[in-house]
Amino acid sequence: MSSVLGDTPFSVLDRSRVREGEDAPRALRDTVDFAREAEALGYHRFWVSEHHGVPGVAGSAPTVLAAAVAAATSRIRVGTGGVMLPNHRPLVVAEQFGVLEALFPGRIDMGLGRSVGFTDGVRKALGRGREAGREFDGQLTELLGWFDGTQRTYPQVRALPAEGLRPAPFLLAVGRGAELAAAHGLPLVIGGVHGEDALLRAVDRYRGAFRPSSWAAEPYVVLSGTVAVAADGERARRLLVSEAWSTAYSRTHGVFPPLAPAESIAARAMTGPERERFDAAMTGQLHGTPEDVAKALESLLTRSAADEFLVTTSTYDRAELLDSYRLLAGMRGGGAG
Repeated sequence: MSSVLGDTPFSVLDRSRVREGEDAPRALRDTVDFAREAEALGYHRFWVSEHHGVPGVAGSAPTVLAAAVAAATSRIRVGTGGVMLPNHRPLVVAEQFGVLEALFPGRIDMGLGRSVGFTDGVRKALGRGREAGREFDGQLTELLGWFDGTQRTYPQVRALPAEGLRPAPFLLAVGRGAELAAAHGLPLVIGGVHGEDALLRAVDRYRGAFRPSSWAAEPYVVLSGTVAVAADGERARRLLVSEAWSTAYSRTHGVFPPLAPAESIAARAMTGPERERFDAAMTGQLHGTPEDVAKALESLLTRSAADEFLVTTSTYDRAELLDSYRLLAGMRGGGAG
């Protein structure tokens, strides 16, 4: 085990993916169970996500799900990856995270993103247009101000119980995310498994432009990505198939399907566009034996000088998924945190 790999905290983002033949309630219960397993394996954080109107993804209310995860665990940090701030009023988000921090003090992460609803229908249902993302900078300033007392837009209003509490904020690097994280003095979460040259440039810009704040005195970079580990390379590659097919299907048909078994996907006669998208989704992902993955992660973490790695792997077979996370934790010397 390298010192870089052993010293870097590893965390989990779970999107509450629905499996073929199952329903969304089962996926949400699986997320809570998975959080318990991640805590037992020593992972540092467990995050949940926000997706509206996506049949293959059950996670639509991340602060509610985070509360269930925090209640089912005792030590692991719990948060969101992330709450899409343009979909919400900052006051409501502050109140929700204030409740979480009040109930689970010192364990709550407030991961934030700037994406708007996935389709026109979802955006209309949320009461938000495409332009909502352009208001993110002001929304972020207001949200942080509800906690630290600097909010001045609504001087007669107090965000209770958020006022004075300190859930840890993180910014997802979508669009101008890295630039905004630096300007607001916040930790950055950025995709880190493929597109490495662009990643390293973005991280360098973030560190160079970072302005210390009351939330973070120094830059903090969380790399995120898919990592699949198994006893042999082919088994590890198979772990990637279910998510890659869902991605390919969504980009060719406009519908994000539940995760399917790798065997049924292999038996499909894919169309040309489906095959092209599928091959692209399979490319550049980190997978292999524990030895192969350890070397690749050591190299990536060394070049990026990342402070943390957030694992985002999903697959159909729960047992194989948990084995992958167990092997990943083990290659760090028996604990991921």
